[in-house]
Order: sequence, then structure tokens, then C-alpha cells
Amino acid sequence: MANAERSVRGNATADLGTRTGAARTVLWLLVAVLAVRQMAVVLRQPPGERLTDLETWIGENGVLHVAGSVYDAGRFTGTPFAGLVLKPLTASAEQTLGVVWTFGSLLLVAALGLVAARALPTPVSRRTTFLAAPVAIALLMLSLPVRNALHLGQTSILPVLLVLVACFVARGERLPGVLIGVAAALQPAVLLFAALLWLTGRRQAAVTGGAAFAACTALAAAAMPRDSWTYWVHHVAGAGLGERPDSLANQSLHGALLRLGFEGPLEIALFLALAAGVTFLGLRRAVGYARDGQLLLAVAVTGCVAVALSPTAWQHQLLWVLLAVVGRVGTRASDRLVWPAVVVLVLTLPGKMLLPNVGALLPVRDNVLLIAALGAACVAPFLSRTSPHWQRPIPTDYAEPVASRFRRVPLLPFWRRVLSRPNLLLELLLIRVVYSAYAKVRLAATAGRSTAEEHGRQIHSIEQWLHIDIEHWANHAVVEVTWLRDFFDYYYSTFHFIVPLTILGVLYVRRPSDYRWARSSIGFATVLALVGFWLYPLAPPRLMPGLGFIDTVHGVQDFAKPDYGTLTSMTNQYAAMPSLHFGWSLWCGVVIVLLAPKAWMKALGLLHPLFTISAIVATGNHWVLDAAGGAAVVAMGFGLTYVLSGPRTLRRKPAAAEGASVEAGPAEDAGNPVGEPVGSKH
Repeated sequence: MANAERSVRGNATADLGTRTGAARTVLWLLVAVLAVRQMAVVLRQPPGERLTDLETWIGENGVLHVAGSVYDAGRFTGTPFAGLVLKPLTASAEQTLGVVWTFGSLLLVAALGLVAARALPTPVSRRTTFLAAPVAIALLMLSLPVRNALHLGQTSILPVLLVLVACFVARGERLPGVLIGVAAALQPAVLLFAALLWLTGRRQAAVTGGAAFAACTALAAAAMPRDSWTYWVHHVAGAGLGERPDSLANQSLHGALLRLGFEGPLEIALFLALAAGVTFLGLRRAVGYARDGQLLLAVAVTGCVAVALSPTAWQHQLLWVLLAVVGRVGTRASDRLVWPAVVVLVLTLPGKMLLPNVGALLPVRDNVLLIAALGAACVAPFLSRTSPHWQRPIPTDYAEPVASRFRRVPLLPFWRRVLSRPNLLLELLLIRVVYSAYAKVRLAATAGRSTAEEHGRQIHSIEQWLHIDIEHWANHAVVEVTWLRDFFDYYYSTFHFIVPLTILGVLYVRRPSDYRWARSSIGFATVLALVGFWLYPLAPPRLMPGLGFIDTVHGVQDFAKPDYGTLTSMTNQYAAMPSLHFGWSLWCGVVIVLLAPKAWMKALGLLHPLFTISAIVATGNHWVLDAAGGAAVVAMGFGLTYVLSGPRTLRRKPAAAEGASVEAGPAEDAGNPVGEPVGSKH
């Protein structure tokens, strides 16, 4: 028996090792693909549009070639020491230098990922050890700071790497201090790491770092005295160089205050006060994490503080925020992914994809990178390694699926439904990012006007053959009745988003397990609809010349112009098949009929798809067959959800089988007694 148990355990370990090795191979291949892609993206740009900062420095007419101060033209934003270091590169051939610079920057990114992976706070699992390096490098290459640095030809990756090498690779006290001093000479805010060294007991390294910074700065001052005076005194450590400090590119406290309308002595006083508070709180937290054995997190927090207090923190200087992903936040397993997801999304996607274009949210969207840095430095409640939840978070309470009536349908085993309510922040980010991706793909899925109109004629012919071509009659009948026309125009423009979001909100609060089922089904339906938009661009009735339709919502179209669709620049006017207006409304009706507790609610739910199909046909925005396509993708969305996670009605695990999950406390679905079907009360 013992031999059998050891054999089974050994086989399980071997299988795990095989899967981990395969995953590691795939990740390294992904890293290679990303590296090739990044080089191709940079080098395929025209000479005047790639490595733009590098070209303005050392190009044929670059500022480092001309006599006088390098800051006279206002194009060079680096420190005088950086100018001194870059001067020898002016003798290189521009084309060769571009290739070497880009390839060298990618090597720096790879080295940065390797050092960060080695610096993860222990203990870490064997799987994490194997996968950390390729995951780290891939995230770095996808991040906005690295992409921005590669595009501009900036040097901002080097100071981050120097600091990490000083903290995790270099031995002794002298060499780490020298590395941090050189990094600070390239990016002055990095000198804050000397304070971290001092506060963590490495005072000799801190003093050496300060001395190295002073020596590099003095060397640059001796070689370039006028430039040093301009940078350090006239422009206060470069605060007035480059873009306007109140531009969205400056993600520092100084930039945010200027964007909020503060200026003059008041802005300076506010900036100094806030910078002092962030520095005190951030360094205090960083020292605590360093003493807790989370030195990489301490470095990330210190870097985030440097971002906030620097007069200018451009996008390519914000890699410190990505390093904060190593911090662990949340005692529950279901919450553990929230912080990493927020950091990765903020550092890889532009703010306009994360937050909608709503006036009240613009201050957040415009400063989202700064907010992430401040959150990492001062707010995020990172767990201590002594916490009982550091290694073992409170497990997720999974549901036990009800036996399927369709036993021939193989349910995939990896999608496990849970009873507890999902994290709201993660859900909002997921919904927003998915919708932004949907909008971009929908806009990109365009074809020529002739193709879309040809497909329109095909649909019209099929409807005539089926005797369901009622669009022209409905359109003109509604136009004759003013109040009915206004009603359908308003319904078409307004309820498309409001009703689905309202249903999801109610389910999130009242029926968490049903929320996950409903959210998955509408998500699958939307993805399937994108395939239809891409493969079959279709002109709606209102954009079909010669058929006499009246566009009641958008106004009269001038068919004599090639770009007659007035909204074509903002959205794809030929994404008509399938109709998500009807598809989403049908999804709303199905969900309400299944889950609403009262008959009148179910009846009211059925009115929404009825009104929607009437509106999309009467306003000339869709064919009848578009609605059939919308119904088809919704049916497939529910079907995919069923195949992946089983029937909607689930049961709790018996108390004896829950084991450790009982410690998670009462599930947020506590209104359903143990053993009673979840979501079965209507």
C-alpha cells in the first residue's frame, strides 16, 4: 500500500513537472515573439517617427551636435550627466545605432525581468520559480513605460535596472552605493533609494550612493558648466524641460496639481506638502517591507514615491509601479488577484480603455498612473510574511453542480462555479476592458461600402423570399406618427446599455452565483457577435441607397458622398449582423423570466426585447434577419456557459465535504440554506 501511494504521488509530481515545463516553454516563446514584435514595430517606423528622443539628441541635427547649451532648443530633457554619457554616441551611424539601441534596450528589459524574478520574496513555490522570469519579462515588454521608452529611444530602463542590481546582485556596500549614485545621476529622483539604504541600516552604501551621485554631477558640471546651471538652477532639476508640465504625460503630483487648476505659490506649497507626506509614509512602509523580507516590494514602493515627488514623471519613467505587482493584498483567495490585475491593466492599457469618457471620471482617468503609484506607496494593505494568509489565503467557496439532464454534453472540468460574490473592482475592470476591446474590434471590423451594400442586398432578397421584408413599411408607418417615432428613437438610443447593466447590478447584489452565470453568457454572446461583424459587414436599411428608408435617429444621409455615414469615424456603421441591440435585449428578457420572483416582472421583462426589435426595425437601423442573428449568438452564449460550467441551478457542497472552505465564513449567498438549489427561488 505504501509503495502504491508513493507511486501515485510520484506520478502526480512528474505530471505537474511536465505541465510546468510545457508552460515555461510556451512563455519563453511568447517572450521571443514579443521581443521580435517590439523591434519590428520600432524599426519599421519611418526614420523621422522612431526613436524620436534619441534622434533629437544624437541625430544629424541633434542637440548634442550643436555648439552651446544642449538645453537651448528645449528638446533635451535628460540630466547633464546623461548628455555627457550620450555625447560619444554621436559618432555612430544613425541607422546602425537605431538597431543596436533597440536591441540593447530589449536586453536591458530581459535582464530587469530576470533580476526581479530572482528577487521575489520567499518562500515561493517551485512552479513560481520556473515561471517567474518569462512572466516578468513578458509583462515588462507589454507595459506602457517599456513600449514608450522603446519608441522614443529613452534611457529610463537603465536606472531601474541599476537599482535592482544594486539591491539584489551586487555584494558589499561600496558597489551597490555606486550603482545607485550613477542611476540617480541619470534620473535624480532615484536618489531616494539612498535614503532607503540609510533607513534599513546600510549606511555605508547610502553614503557611497550620495557621493557617487555628487561625483557624477560634479563631473558633468566641470565638462558642461552652462548646461548644469540651466538644468539644476534655471529649470529646477529639469522641471521646465520637454513637454508642458501640466500635460497628461507628466504623471507626478506636480503635473496633477497643475491639471487640477492650481498654479503659482499655492501649487508649489501644496506640492511640497503632499510630497513630504507621501515621502514620509512611503519610506516608512518601504522600510517595514524590507525588514519583513519583502525587499523587492520595498524597492517598488520607494520607486512609486520617487514618481510622485519628481517634478516631472513621464510615462517611460513609471516602471516602478509595475514592480509593485509582487505585493500581496487580500486574505481571501478570490480577492488575491485584484491588486495584480489593477496594476497590470493600468500599466498595459491607456486610461481611456479603463474608464469611460464621463466628466466626473476624467480627473481619475487623466491621473490613473499617478493614482496607481500613490496607491502602491501609501494605501495598498500589503500582507506581511508573518500573516497566516500569506501562503494560505481563505479558500473560495465552490458550488456543487447539479446533475445535467443532457448527460451526453461533456462539461469542461476547469471552470468551477462559486457561491461567493466576486470582487467588485475586478468585475468593473473586466467589464470595462472587455467592452473597450469590443468597441475597438467592432470599429476595426470594417469593409468597403460596396461590400456592405452587397450584403445588404443579399439580406433584403432573402427577406423578400421569406416574405418578412417589413422594414420599409414599419419605417414609414412610424415616421407618420410623431410621438411613436420619438418613442422608438429614444428607446433605441437609451435602453441598449441601461437595462443590461441594471440587471447585472441587481444580480451582483442579490444573486451572486446567478450573476456569474449571466455575466458569462452575455460575454460569450458579445464575443461571438464580433466574429459576425468581422466576417459579414452589412449595411443597415438606413444606409442602403435607393430603397427609400428614413434614418430617424441619425438624420438624413448624403449618399452622394463616399463617407456619407455621419458617425463612421466614431463607430462601424456596418456592424449590423448580428444585432446586439436585440441580442442584449433578448438576454435581458431570458434572465428576467428565469430569475424574477413575480409574474408581472417576468411579463415586463418580455416587453424589453419586443420594444427593442420594434425600435431597430422602425428606425431603419437593422433588418429583421439581424435580430435573428442576435438571437442566435445569445443562444450560443447560453450554450457555451452551460458547456463550460453546467446548469444554472447549483447546490452547495455538503458541510462535511467543504473542509477548509468552512473557515471562509458564511457565503454571501447566505439566504439559500445548505443543500437548497442556488438561484432556484423565483
